[in-house]
Amino acid sequence: PPFFQKLARAMGSSSFRSPRLSRLSLPVRVLWALPYSLLGLLIALPACALGARLRRHDHTLECTGGRLPRWMQRLPNRHRIAAITLGHVVLAVNSSAMQQLRAHERVHVQQYERWGPFFGPAYVLESLWQALHGRDAYRANRFEQEAYAKGGPFTPGPARMPAASS
Repeated sequence: PPFFQKLARAMGSSSFRSPRLSRLSLPVRVLWALPYSLLGLLIALPACALGARLRRHDHTLECTGGRLPRWMQRLPNRHRIAAITLGHVVLAVNSSAMQQLRAHERVHVQQYERWGPFFGPAYVLESLWQALHGRDAYRANRFEQEAYAKGGPFTPGPARMPAASS
């Protein structure tokens, strides 16, 4: 919707940020995305207890393997999900998927940092908007398009996604 386009441009404008300000604002960005990061941890910690691996990469936690492939297959999406980002927590089916999708998922981390608690509703509304206009709710979603444009040399779709085995 046009309102979300204007809001996204306003929130996503990095032309006013200096590198120093960006470093100073990291705690604020982490706190702004915290509700979703906590949700990610609620999934990652039991996954680790059941065999997944957790590691820190910059200011993001990455959880791979274990039972995540089975859990992610149950998510309602006709596209095969190999990774999902919740705040500063990225969940991936295996380390190969994490390596291939890291840049794409980093863009989602940045989106959570910009939108904070509004990211989830904005993402869902954007998907609904696209679906109501006869477009693919995932591929036409502007958040996904930004992540593919900035974060990945691969093409979205089942043929190019990493295998879902751990």
